[in-house]
Amino acid sequence: MKIGVQLPSFGVDPSATAAEHARHAEGLGLESVWTGDHLIPALPYLDSTLVQATVAAGTSRIKLGFGVMIPALRGAAWAAKQIATLQHLSGDRLIVGIGSGGDPHGDAAWRAVGVPYRERGKRTDAVLAVLPDLVAGREAAIDGEVVRLSPPATVPPLLIGGSGPVAWRRIQRLGAGWYPAFVPPSVVADGIRQLRELGIEAPVTVGVSVGLGPLEQSIVDDRVRGLADYGMGEEQARKALVTGSPAQAAEQLAAFAEAGAERVVAMPFPADRFQQRELLAEAAKQLGA
Repeated sequence: MKIGVQLPSFGVDPSATAAEHARHAEGLGLESVWTGDHLIPALPYLDSTLVQATVAAGTSRIKLGFGVMIPALRGAAWAAKQIATLQHLSGDRLIVGIGSGGDPHGDAAWRAVGVPYRERGKRTDAVLAVLPDLVAGREAAIDGEVVRLSPPATVPPLLIGGSGPVAWRRIQRLGAGWYPAFVPPSVVADGIRQLRELGIEAPVTVGVSVGLGPLEQSIVDDRVRGLADYGMGEEQARKALVTGSPAQAAEQLAAFAEAGAERVVAMPFPADRFQQRELLAEAAKQLGA
């Protein structure tokens, strides 16, 4: 199993730069560093593409992931241009999870860029229809205008967020992977079963909330309440957490591998991200990742 880690929100955590956090993860042997993509979220958040450009310049091996990018907020042409540019800057190290946005952050960002919130799914499909061609430098039609972007770039691995018929259709159409987040292994296994019933074989990356080492119960409880904002009950939220010692975490991560995931992206919630990455790396070693 591959183990990645979410970078902190740099609008909140001034303790180190994005490059310093990423170099620390790279030095520990973790496979990838990931960032969310938010315009007006609940917490301050820097632009994800600029964060990853900084990380690309400050690292040499580690992969750079979006978990997930919201291309409908950017439009097809700019999303493709940014993805292609990051491929050039990083030496083809990008992994792009794609989502259509959801309820937890509200609709302010959509109103700010003039995109009706109710159209986010349709507009995401429109972006996905042309994104691979645009990144690769092939001609594509956007609103009746045929365009070609340059320089062309390698189309990165694409992962589709969410679950259910819409997500399965996007995965099948693109030959993409699946990126569920904040779910226990049983939900991952059930989603893989549904995909296989449709004849779809897709690599699976799971975003998992992680808090390692001795933690006060209040910190864990706060994270559970935060996950409840994503529409899950308390019992499911607690099952979706990975906590405890590195050895205990390795056992919990192994359950995701057994469910069929090929990669876990750890999303640490305790404040000391350097310590969390070090404990995560120890768990990865025990897991054999």
